[in-house]
Amino acid sequence: MRKSTIALALGTLGLGMSEFTMMGILPDIAKNLNISITQAGHLISAYAMGVVIGAPMLVLIARKLPLKKVLLGLVIIYFIGNLLFAFSSRYEVNLIFRLIAGLPHGAYFGVGSIVAEKLAKEGKGTSAVAGMISGMTIANLIGVPLGTFISHYFSWSITYIIIASIGALIFYCIKVWIPELQPLPDQGFKGQFKFLKKLNPWLIIIATIMGNGGIFCWYSYVNPMMTTVVGFSTESMTGVMIFAGLGMVLGNLISGRLSDKYSPQKIGTITQGLAAITLLSIYLSTNSMAISLILMFIGTGCLFAVSAPQQFLLLKNAPGGEMLAGAMIQVAFNIGNAVGAYLGGIPINKGYSCEYSALPGIVLCITGFLSFLCYSLRQKYTHSFSEIE
Repeated sequence: MRKSTIALALGTLGLGMSEFTMMGILPDIAKNLNISITQAGHLISAYAMGVVIGAPMLVLIARKLPLKKVLLGLVIIYFIGNLLFAFSSRYEVNLIFRLIAGLPHGAYFGVGSIVAEKLAKEGKGTSAVAGMISGMTIANLIGVPLGTFISHYFSWSITYIIIASIGALIFYCIKVWIPELQPLPDQGFKGQFKFLKKLNPWLIIIATIMGNGGIFCWYSYVNPMMTTVVGFSTESMTGVMIFAGLGMVLGNLISGRLSDKYSPQKIGTITQGLAAITLLSIYLSTNSMAISLILMFIGTGCLFAVSAPQQFLLLKNAPGGEMLAGAMIQVAFNIGNAVGAYLGGIPINKGYSCEYSALPGIVLCITGFLSFLCYSLRQKYTHSFSEIE
């Protein structure tokens, strides 16, 4: 892996820890701040709101700046947001700091994807984007469990001081390992949105929301499902979640390589279909610990196997608005996560056991599959028509 890709991956590692560690330490924060678990959960929502607000806002503000400077500026916001959050002990103020910490998330992925592709070898664009995203998967594999451990045995503040401190390493590596790159041609404010007048970008965005949402219907409740339904002990869940993180790492890396060899749309379509089949199998196989573990591994692999193809394809379908498009994928991811968590919780709230959370996910994943399939067929027939002409 090139040094430039490693620098970009360190950024997504930090962002991944900033976003996902919160899910494992909610009880610690709730106890320390003397608030309910539900109130603590709003800290997750505040970060997601920061992603949704910050992605288009920061990209539009920074569209005329050199790409490397934009990345460095985003890392500074990451550092400030997480450091302020770590040292604050007031719940209301912490909500604001979590929102600030989420602001650079989508914009970083958008700009980082462009940089990764520009610096990649010919025909290796999707692999380069997957390499950047690999930091997020490693965060789930190692960083989040480590941060949860530190929070449980020491303090959640220490966890976020460490997360903020990673920002210094990210800043240094980007400054040293990424060459100076000129700003993208400025298409003006309205020009950034022109690509949204076409159908193809919307098919990719819909596939992203539905695919992510479908998997998160189940994954949002994977901990209680694996313990109360499948039969894993609470103590074993750290190992189970590390195994889930390994699925994310391998799914992302394998998808990147296969997308370069075949095509991002083919791999994305197949992965969406596999995700729907996996969720159905998860619902039907809770009586076997071994099968449930394997299916969880495949499910989390699918979650990140579609990430690089989606990011790459939206960039390719957004001439003049690449920076905004790369950021919008992260907005779509977060919308999918929120929708999935909500829909997956409906059967549980009605008294059904946790495996029923996979059922609405199947519908969403099938919708994502059909959206990706429609995109692939449009590409195929457009290409065939061009050859005839």
